[in-house]
Amino acid sequence: MENRNRNKQSTTIKPKTIRWGIIGCGAVTEVKSGPALQKADHSELVAIMRRNGDLARDYAERHGVSHWYNQAEALIHDPDVDAIYIATPPAFHKPYALQVAAAGKPVYVEKPMALNGPECDGMVEACQAAHVPLFVAYYRRALPRFLKIKELLDSGAIGEVRLVTTLYLRPALSGEQRDPQHNWRINPQLSGGGLLLDVGSHALDILDFLLGPVRSVQGQASSLGHLYPAEDTVTGLFTYESGVHGIASWCFSAATAEDRNEIIGSQGKISFSTFGDDPLVLSTAQGSQTFDIKNPRHIQQPLIQSIVNELNGGPPCPSTGETAARTSRVMDALVKDFYASK
Repeated sequence: MENRNRNKQSTTIKPKTIRWGIIGCGAVTEVKSGPALQKADHSELVAIMRRNGDLARDYAERHGVSHWYNQAEALIHDPDVDAIYIATPPAFHKPYALQVAAAGKPVYVEKPMALNGPECDGMVEACQAAHVPLFVAYYRRALPRFLKIKELLDSGAIGEVRLVTTLYLRPALSGEQRDPQHNWRINPQLSGGGLLLDVGSHALDILDFLLGPVRSVQGQASSLGHLYPAEDTVTGLFTYESGVHGIASWCFSAATAEDRNEIIGSQGKISFSTFGDDPLVLSTAQGSQTFDIKNPRHIQQPLIQSIVNELNGGPPCPSTGETAARTSRVMDALVKDFYASK
């Protein structure tokens, strides 16, 4: 028996260290994702690319990254890079993803996945044809606080789910942040729309994770603040494939800030924010129960860990090209009339 156990242990496959490269080193990579690629188990950040070589070198020096480039092609074809994270504005996601897929390397792309649903579908098809996985940075799917919500739903803590409501308010942008030349997030040519795609996508995607895919969408979008070409106010009605109804409102030119979701069931409700780490609240006939679950400092680390685990033969990552494309198609439906009138 002892010899058999030794033989079994000797055949255990040691996980491979996934060597990452980043295309685009903006603000999101400073704390949320770049350090997470370094801190996840069996993960290493070995190369970065930014079109401005001075900024690329500065990022590499500050983060202890051994190689930097000012051309994406050089990073993509670096033999020491196993997988590539695309952290550019959305307009560049599809072109870079196709290049990475053609090089035979796994793709991890920032959200929103692309400018629109059809671009997302093209990325999925290209990665499938190249036999490489495609992951998207909807990292809430791997955060402990949202896994707790899923656990509560799956255990029947609020009975059968009937309705979900989402409200997100934010004061208007000020100064150069409302100038599309300085802020790509409100430049539809670079972002695909306005702040709905950058901010609202997180709520839509985590609800897809918690409740399943959306079956039908009705929505309207407007620029009520008249501050920039993109929409700043969006409302939507959803029906999920499960039959659950959804009501959502976003306003990015409001007087106050608010971030609130409620999943309402036949026996209670769960209240939570999308972006904060304030306590989750479970309310039932027996009273209220809170769950204080803080987000990690490097907030993408749990999702990145799940990607590394999958690449090493472990369980699948919960955020894929297919799931992220669903979120983009929902957003397309919400804003299509606004942009059709342009």
